[in-house]
Amino acid sequence: MNVTGVNWRKSTYSGGQGECLEIAAGLPPCSPVPIRDSKRPDGPHLLFSAPAWAAFLAAVRADRF
Repeated sequence: MNVTGVNWRKSTYSGGQGECLEIAAGLPPCSPVPIRDSKRPDGPHLLFSAPAWAAFLAAVRADRF
């Protein structure tokens, strides 16, 4: 997936030290979800399927980690 020109956003819970991940914003629903390290914006990114990302977020919200 080409992420050139994608808008990235950080969580509002991110600390000021740069220790966070960024998610590509504004992509169509059900498309892969690109994630990158905010300290390395030109570095590699990971792609998660929409269902896998939704399951991860549900687990975080349920405090399962």
